[in-house]
Amino acid sequence: MHTALLLDMAADAAPDRLALGGRADGLTFDETRRRARAGAAWLAGQGDGTVAFLGLNGPALPIAVFAAGLLGRPFAPLNYRLPNADLNRLLARTAPSVAIVDDDMLGRLEPHAGVTVVARSAFEAACASPGSDDLPDAQPDIAVLLFTSGTTGEPKAAILRHANLTSYVISTVEFLGAEEGEAALVSVPPYHIAGISAVLTGVYGGRRIVYLEAFTAEDWVEAAAREEISHAMVVPTMLGAILDILEARGESLPALKALSYGGGRMPLPVIERALAMLPHVDFVNAYGLTETSSTIAVLGPDDHRMAIYSDDEAAQRRLGSVGRPLPSLELEIRDPEGRVLGPNQPGEIYVRGEQVSGEYAHKKMLCDDGWFATNDGGWLDEEGYLFVEGRLDDVIVRGGENMSPGEIEDVLRAHPGVADVAVLGVPDDHWGEKVAAVVVARDPAPSPEDLAAWVRARLRSTKTPEVWAFREALPYNDTGKLLRRQLKAEMTAKPAAA
Repeated sequence: MHTALLLDMAADAAPDRLALGGRADGLTFDETRRRARAGAAWLAGQGDGTVAFLGLNGPALPIAVFAAGLLGRPFAPLNYRLPNADLNRLLARTAPSVAIVDDDMLGRLEPHAGVTVVARSAFEAACASPGSDDLPDAQPDIAVLLFTSGTTGEPKAAILRHANLTSYVISTVEFLGAEEGEAALVSVPPYHIAGISAVLTGVYGGRRIVYLEAFTAEDWVEAAAREEISHAMVVPTMLGAILDILEARGESLPALKALSYGGGRMPLPVIERALAMLPHVDFVNAYGLTETSSTIAVLGPDDHRMAIYSDDEAAQRRLGSVGRPLPSLELEIRDPEGRVLGPNQPGEIYVRGEQVSGEYAHKKMLCDDGWFATNDGGWLDEEGYLFVEGRLDDVIVRGGENMSPGEIEDVLRAHPGVADVAVLGVPDDHWGEKVAAVVVARDPAPSPEDLAAWVRARLRSTKTPEVWAFREALPYNDTGKLLRRQLKAEMTAKPAAA
């Protein structure tokens, strides 16, 4: 099965249901299919190879995704926020390719051998024209190429095949399970796995997709109210800003039914505030990776409410988890020697299932038996709830003791004077690494001594930061991930204030 069949199924079963855009002027599923076929026929005449995409969110994105699928070509969305030099290096790596580019981004690109650049306006015009939709025979294999963030070197091209993506969609979404009138607001960028999965799950579920070109909390709230949005996905940094706008405006978004979040660690005070402000909304924490075709574990609405309203300490603690693994997957925690660990024992998260790709260009990362090592640390409790501690590369090793930055960050975020915090290891001649904390303080700002005493009273003294720095804001990427390595490079480039 390939991704374009998801659109075919929806268009055959509900041709007149709205699929993309606003309530007043959106495209139906049948119109979306016709545009994808026209777009595929036009792209076939422009050149061979991958269909690259450089641009903001909008209806052209899902149409291009399905057009590429109809041609049996990989779809490769590119990060438009990259500097021009980095962006052009990625574009060159897609060759041979046809690149659909927002008109106002065309000037950023250099000529590259094997790359044909077409303006987004030309692609959209071709999709809307009643021309031929005769398509060449295709043997779909690779569906999507997603370039990693490249925080530790040149970005890697993660390969997701049609079987990976359709397995994820079919195992997690009920076909046409959405009610008439439901709409999903998508504000994550096209080049993130959440942006791709939003296209496929929205179409298969029969839910209208509404796009924000680029996220601001004000635009998000206005679009959610105007379009009577029922479902949305946000990253942690988005949710806090959205709550601020809702509170300032006295808005509750009564049409909103479900809000999922993921992409980074959610501060407990933010989700607790969201549950209090929006009691009518079902909250879902979704944990996944690019290499796993999106979500592999879910903390559902009932778990969120139990954490708030139950006196059960275990239920309360699970608000800090990412929930249970999907039934269609296997998940294990293993030690560095590959031994499977029991409940409450931290190690590396391994996952296996049809949706798991674990593949990069020219390199397969799956074990011989199909297991994928995520490089994320975590542990399972007695009931099978998964707690993610972060990337193993970020673990602080002090005198042979492994420390999770997330555990220390959670303690510091509970301090009334801390608005945000990042914890990391910096070099130390005696211990190997020592714990450093970069704090965004509220007014009045707490002192390092006050914060150290706060941590020491709640964790072992060895986990108390020895180096403190204060900033107005922390660096995050546009999918809500803390750029911890950037902070570490800055902290180690010159002596930090203690």
